[in-house]
Amino acid sequence: MLHISILIPETAVMASVADPRYMFTAINGFMEQTGKPPLFIVQLIGTKRAMTLSDGLFTIHTDALLQEITHTDLVILPALSGDMQTALELNKELLPWIIDKYEKGAELASLCIGAFLLAATGLLKGKKCSTHWLFATEFRNKFPEVILVDDKIITEENRLYSSGGANSYWNLLLYLVEKYTSREIAIMASKYFVIETMRNNQSPFVIFTGQKSHKDETVIQAQNYIEKNYAQRITVDQLATIMATGKRTLERRFKDATGNTITEYMQRVKVEAAKKSFEITRDNITEVMYAVGYTDPKAFRTTFKKITGVSPVVYKNKYSR
Repeated sequence: MLHISILIPETAVMASVADPRYMFTAINGFMEQTGKPPLFIVQLIGTKRAMTLSDGLFTIHTDALLQEITHTDLVILPALSGDMQTALELNKELLPWIIDKYEKGAELASLCIGAFLLAATGLLKGKKCSTHWLFATEFRNKFPEVILVDDKIITEENRLYSSGGANSYWNLLLYLVEKYTSREIAIMASKYFVIETMRNNQSPFVIFTGQKSHKDETVIQAQNYIEKNYAQRITVDQLATIMATGKRTLERRFKDATGNTITEYMQRVKVEAAKKSFEITRDNITEVMYAVGYTDPKAFRTTFKKITGVSPVVYKNKYSR
């Protein structure tokens, strides 16, 4: 039987502890229904016999303490809550245990912003990882050596798994179910839990608000100008003149501060405006295209799909009123 350890960190999100346990125990039931023995031993693991979460609102009784687990096949790292630096500080004693189990052959799977805990082990250096899109900038700042692919629902590399934001961890759990059991069981689970099996991208859910946590006032002014005038055709040369700085200097500072080139930032602002129009107005695609400053339908479709992962038609059909 495969041993699954669901770690319970301090400040863990309750649902991301309970849901994996529910998933894998349900799979045991599915296995028995098909005449097969249960496959998983599922245990909740913590530093104490009783872990309190959500400011004392919930108490979870662990099945075993860290030191009692000598072997496990999969360690699940639930999502964390609150300030990430504080959460990592509260859970730093878990890191040696996680690293030890990985070095002894266990696989590690982080759910949502549990990716911060996984990255804190150092095991993700030079590897791909996904997390909630809302925390992408903070994650990149804290772990620049990790390759964050914040548009992906699932990443897998060298026995290290991660998932995108919020409920997308169900897709990672389903992925692991198929790996450990069969396609048939995974499909049964997807129907039971009502999970869309083909979701692999969280880009359509991203709300772009700009990266303004930096201290470069000139770049912030440039960002504000782009956001106020997104319907206009603005060149990098024009923006540099308005900001009273050299083009190359502005491009370098902009990229350093935001992680985007000026052109990429302009595109993301335009696409975000287009998304909002699709969501709250009855304007057709051509009207929206012109309203956000595009005149070439092909360029608009290409840019929109590159940023959101879907075409304007698909997005409008899914989110329009």
